Amino acid sequence: DDLRKAIRKDTILISIMYANNEVGTIQDIKEMAKIARENGIPFHTDAVIMAGWEKIDVKEIGVDMLSISAHKFHGPKGIGALYVRKGILLENLLHGGLHEKRRRGGTENVPGIIGFGKICEIRKEEMEKDKLRIKKLRDELENFIKENIPEVLILGHPEKRLYNILSVCFKYIEGESILLNLDFEGIMVSSGSACTSGSLEPSHVLLAMGIPHEIAHGNIRFSFGKFNTENDVEKVKKVLPNVINKLRQMSPFWKK
Repeated sequence: DDLRKAIRKDTILISIMYANNEVGTIQDIKEMAKIARENGIPFHTDAVIMAGWEKIDVKEIGVDMLSISAHKFHGPKGIGALYVRKGILLENLLHGGLHEKRRRGGTENVPGIIGFGKICEIRKEEMEKDKLRIKKLRDELENFIKENIPEVLILGHPEKRLYNILSVCFKYIEGESILLNLDFEGIMVSSGSACTSGSLEPSHVLLAMGIPHEIAHGNIRFSFGKFNTENDVEKVKKVLPNVINKLRQMSPFWKK
């Protein structure tokens, strides 16, 4: 309904993330693409955070364009791909060469392309097996946090959520402080989007979800990959409660 209401007479393109990179919620892209078709508007989805972790069938979901990037599923950095449905015409991005069907001049990143293709082959074979194992690790940490640390808020859809992302708001403390203290212990997490980390402002995504400003400030994202193990989760379980307790004792907002 929100998408239908947002469409205007001068809307020339609809572009929506397949899954949110901060909280992991998976969007109903198939239905959104259908709405776009009904209105005669080309539809693009950013599937960067989704690719390599969940199966994607462009014909099944009916999108006109879809973009992915290799580095999000253990491939080389600096290489991506754009699916364009036959019949969709694109303006040239860079002129001056025959590369990429004249759409982008300049020598292609051949090693990156080869690496991209190889990691796609690997993920196709490993994805389902990794899914069960990684989801188990994510759920184990999520349940531990809910059971052992008070005043937390787990973000994202309870079911339609990427299994390798755990987004948590720890109330009354700053996410950046949590990040730094965990970093001292050798635990890597992110505060908000990895694309905009370093900003002291809370995530606009969380604010748009209706999360109060003061709670959104305490957001941390745990990301899981194919190389994470049970030992990693056990280390977080050992360190995290002490970090949260220490920071809350210093917070003027915490009920001591």
